This record gives sequence, structure tokens and C-alpha cells, in this order.
Amino acid sequence: MSEGKKLRILREVLGDCYRSGEEHLFGCPKCGHHKKKLSVNVSKNVYKCWVCDWSGRNLRRVVRTYGDLNHKREWSELTSHVDTSDLSEDLFEKPPEEREPTVKLPDSFESLANKETKYGAVWPLRYLRERGITKSDIVRWKIGYCTAGEFADRVIVPSFGLTGHANYFIARSYTNDWKKYMNPPVGRDIIFNHLFIDFDNDISLVEGAFDAIVAGPNAVPLLGSTLRETSKLFQEVVKNDSTVFVALDPDAEKKAMRLIRSLLQYGIEVYKVDIEGYSDVGEMTKIEYQERKESASLINFDSYLLKTVMAI
Repeated sequence: MSEGKKLRILREVLGDCYRSGEEHLFGCPKCGHHKKKLSVNVSKNVYKCWVCDWSGRNLRRVVRTYGDLNHKREWSELTSHVDTSDLSEDLFEKPPEEREPTVKLPDSFESLANKETKYGAVWPLRYLRERGITKSDIVRWKIGYCTAGEFADRVIVPSFGLTGHANYFIARSYTNDWKKYMNPPVGRDIIFNHLFIDFDNDISLVEGAFDAIVAGPNAVPLLGSTLRETSKLFQEVVKNDSTVFVALDPDAEKKAMRLIRSLLQYGIEVYKVDIEGYSDVGEMTKIEYQERKESASLINFDSYLLKTVMAI
């Protein structure tokens, strides 16, 4: 019965459709193709456009994006999902206007993204190769290194804010220094590489920058294993209603579940990526991470409670 009601809502949101086997074909609101190419399987709760490849594993996103307030409320009642979309647009108290934070890269910073590199680049490049990081990764993430000063003998992975200026960087030793990481003396409440993140597509939340390199271009490192609701990253996710894949280290399981619970409370579509067998995402190959992401578990309040009980 609920499937029939869901299909009615989808028809009101997307327009007429026709049936093909177990699926219904609608016009795609994303690409606007003149033929009905958006394939929807109500029983499996999935959708995919065969023209623009827009897809997802939760029809709630379609209703939340293109439906009106009544559609959203009715869908929430049918799925027993607490939806916050009808709350005030100001989910968080707006802070006073402030300039985007910036940071100066070390004076001895040398880019590894250039066609030609200096002799001193041999060792950081060897370290990066051993970690499975390719030349295209280096160019994409604007990776460099330092040979002198406070950050000598360290690979530098910079982060860029929306203005195009650096707002943070991590410095990882490529020698056997006892202190693996050093960070700039600035706050961490930034969105790492905000300039390059597309919040309209799914986001992978990982712990560190090297995890993010493996997880793909739309991965954001938390620079730790926690994310406060008042943080810029959390607020940006909620504001854009992004689909989130949580991929924290196995030893941060409790923190991952707390993060998932916070996201669920704001109606975010959340998946948990299984990292079992690895100490972090950075140990995986890119192919392995994508395979695990494809098979990630959709978490709702029921499955969250079950996982929490099983972890006791």
C-alpha cells in the first residue's frame, strides 16, 4: 500500500510515467531530457537517469529536492523518517560576517605539480609513490614539499578556500621523524579544499588528507575523527542536503556513530563505508575504496540503533 502512495507522490513531483517491468520511467528533472529516462524502482528505493547518470539509493532525496513541503511531509510519514526540511532555513545561528581564514604556505615550499622539479624532490616523490599517490593526484591536490625551515623534509598538502587562497595545510614527514605530522598554528574550523568540493554530489568524510586522496576528489578530511554541529563543514553539508559517506578509521567506530547520529537528526542521507581489514582509508587502493563505497550501508535511525546495540 505504501508503495502505491510513494508512486503517487513521485508522479506529483516528477510528472507522468510509464511502467517497464519492476521500474517506472519518469522525465529526469536533473538534465531535462525530452524522453523519460529516469528509471525508478520504488520497492528497492533507487533511481538512475540513463542520460545524465544522476542516481541514488534513496528516493527521499528526489522528493526533498523537487517536491513541495506537503510532499516532503507525506514522504516522511510513509518512511517513518524525521525530516527537518520544513524547519526555518536558518538551522544554525548565523555568526557575524567574517573573512575567510587564510594561511601562508612555508617559505621553503616547492611544488611537485610542476613539469620540472628540483633534485631535492626525489625523496618526497619516492615517499608519495610508495603510498600509491600518482602524478595526477599530486597535480589535483597541489602537493609540494619543504627542504628547509620548520617544515623541512615534509610533504605539504595545502587546502584552498573559496577565495582561492590557502586556508590550511598538513605537513607529513617523509623521513623517520618521530613527529609524523605538523600543522600550521591556525584554527581547524575550515572546509579542507572547499574550492574544489561539490556539495551537490555525494561527499566522503574521512579523517586525514591522505585518506581523502584515496577516497576521491569529493572527499573531505575532518583533520581528526570528530565533527561538531557548529563547524563550517557540518553546516555546509546540512545546508546543501548532501549525501554523506562516512569512512572513518575502525578505531574511531564510536565517534563515527556519533557523527552519523548527528547527521541523521538533520535529515541527511548517510552511508557507512566498511574499512574492515585496513587501519584507514589511506591504506586502500582507489579501486578498493570505490568498491566499498558502492556496497556501503544506508543508515537510518533503525539501523543506527541496531548497530549501536550490537557494539555494546
